[in-house]
Amino acid sequence: MSPSKNPRPRLLFTLLSVALLASGCREQAPKTEDIRPVRAIVLQGSDIDVNSEFSGEVRARVESRLGFRIGGKIVARKVDPGAVVKKGQVLMQLDPQDAKLSQAQALAALRAAETARDFARGELKRYQDLKTQNFVSQTVLDGKESAYKSAQAQVDAAMAGYRGQSNQAGYATLVADVDGVVTGVDAEVGQVVAPGTPVVRVAKTGEKEVVIGLPENKVDLLRGVADVQVRLWANPQHWVPGKIREVSPAADPATRTYTAKVSIPDSMEEARLGMTAMVRFASKTPVPMIKVPMTALLYERNATNVWVVENGAVKLVPVVPGAMAGNELVLKSGVKPGQTIVTAGVNLLKPGQKVTILGAEAPSAPAAPASASSAAAGAAK
Repeated sequence: MSPSKNPRPRLLFTLLSVALLASGCREQAPKTEDIRPVRAIVLQGSDIDVNSEFSGEVRARVESRLGFRIGGKIVARKVDPGAVVKKGQVLMQLDPQDAKLSQAQALAALRAAETARDFARGELKRYQDLKTQNFVSQTVLDGKESAYKSAQAQVDAAMAGYRGQSNQAGYATLVADVDGVVTGVDAEVGQVVAPGTPVVRVAKTGEKEVVIGLPENKVDLLRGVADVQVRLWANPQHWVPGKIREVSPAADPATRTYTAKVSIPDSMEEARLGMTAMVRFASKTPVPMIKVPMTALLYERNATNVWVVENGAVKLVPVVPGAMAGNELVLKSGVKPGQTIVTAGVNLLKPGQKVTILGAEAPSAPAAPASASSAAAGAAK
């Protein structure tokens, strides 16, 4: 076979031409730039050092747990929880039979003592007449006077016993000692109670307060805050000034929080017992402060730094840290309000690196009542 009739060189040439044409038509893939997603916040200066809110319950400042002064069986209950009572109104009654029998016994003892005293008085009168006629000696007369005085003392003792038993009979009826509202009933008809056992709770009408629980890491800080505001959950727009009246010296064993009582003014008439209320603490500093989360800090070369975002790129800026404010750190210098700093991913960046912000967590404005543990979040577009 002649070389001109061999198809193999022609096939190879054709395949090579097709490959060259395909490679020439293919577009070059663009080179991708390394852009790292980060989270960031816009710094804001605030003169509010403490801005915290806690929920609590409206309670009466004075709430009494009433009980009988004597023991016995309850035979009547006159009030229900939530009832409005007046001073002297009957709340519960015990079976008075035993108390009445004791009262009758004391009265009988008093009558016997009075009879003995009257007899001693008559004897003394007769012997005084005999003494004037010199029929008896002075010694005999002195004995009759002593007998009379002893009988009179027995009468006084019997009178005191009778009055005590009369009081005991009266204690079988439990009455309200103040005007107020019944907040709870702890015993029912037929139950036998011991002296002093609480059976009815009565909240005194008048001054109210909000009871809240303060966390142990803020109790000392909030104890000295003067700007305290209170609002009801049912009326969130109406804030009234409050005052810390009492802070428990020991933590609650169940919640591990310190109970604080905040007095509210009488002008807050819509506040009813058991309502949910919010208490806000706020204190201002002489100069505005900049606070950043701890995750925004980068410790490098024995210095504290933050990544500042400018024109879509980051640069490392050294800062001077100050005191801690809860979970945030106060910066003394190095940055200023309005700058954007990275709060997540600080260990994966390098100077001049392009970034894209996933979300901006801007702190709330100083005038807005917000909780210290919450922060507003927005998406950067």
